[in-house]
Amino acid sequence: MEIERKFLVNNYPLLETYPCKNIKQAYLSTDPVIRIREMGELYFLTVKSQGHMVREEFEMPITKEQFESLYTKVDTSPIEKTRYFIPLDNHLTAELDIYKGHLEGLCTVEVEFTSVASADSFKAPQWFGKDITLDNRYKNNNLATYGIPIEE
Repeated sequence: MEIERKFLVNNYPLLETYPCKNIKQAYLSTDPVIRIREMGELYFLTVKSQGHMVREEFEMPITKEQFESLYTKVDTSPIEKTRYFIPLDNHLTAELDIYKGHLEGLCTVEVEFTSVASADSFKAPQWFGKDITLDNRYKNNNLATYGIPIEE
């Protein structure tokens, strides 16, 4: 079970001291969500259930060859981003994603929680922007399909 909240980013802190990973991911299916991801030298196949803040997630490692083979079956735009891991209070981590390519200019941050109660009581740092947890347009599968949402 994955419990997380997602936000747009106002101004992020200086990033040079935080660990980061380059991520490339693509979707074999957007309904149900079936994703492949390359993160450094690691490769994963992930299936996610419907939902917003709370979703079931099944993730399994795959080989580079399996990733490359499955990648040929993708028909949406891949997502490329750099993810920074920024420690927060209460043993939480902000996962700041700075997108590249067709999503250049978009920055989001996610925080994973161990319970719904801790997610509900979370006080976002000042550098976090609008809470987009419930906004389907910012789910990565929709970003891959439709690009950056136009804010109303």
